[in-house]
Amino acid sequence: MVKLSTNRSLDYDSICEKVLNLNSSIRFVGVINERGKLLSGGLREGLKSLEDPKDDEMLFTEVALRARMRKEFDNQLGKVRFAMSLRDKVIIMSFPINEHDILYVSANTDLDHGKISMKILEMLD
Repeated sequence: MVKLSTNRSLDYDSICEKVLNLNSSIRFVGVINERGKLLSGGLREGLKSLEDPKDDEMLFTEVALRARMRKEFDNQLGKVRFAMSLRDKVIIMSFPINEHDILYVSANTDLDHGKISMKILEMLD
């Protein structure tokens, strides 16, 4: 089990690998910072990205922005544990790791997202 803290020198490579190994339907796992910069992780070996690699930065920036915006309601609703988007081609999930960094996961639509999201949350607790 991976234990996380607010220490920014965590072994993000190990975390990404453990999440990627949870299920073969997981396509991509990465850790991004609050500005959308990819700190660690990547696409499962042997797969082709669905988006153009030059669009990754914009996608990660959007995820980081949405995570910051969700914090506006933390006092009233509690902290966000994870967020998910179900798209036609992929499932995208984001999990705040600490105040600065986000675990980003994309998977094929056949993924049992309820079970996997709970497993990831257990890893992050």
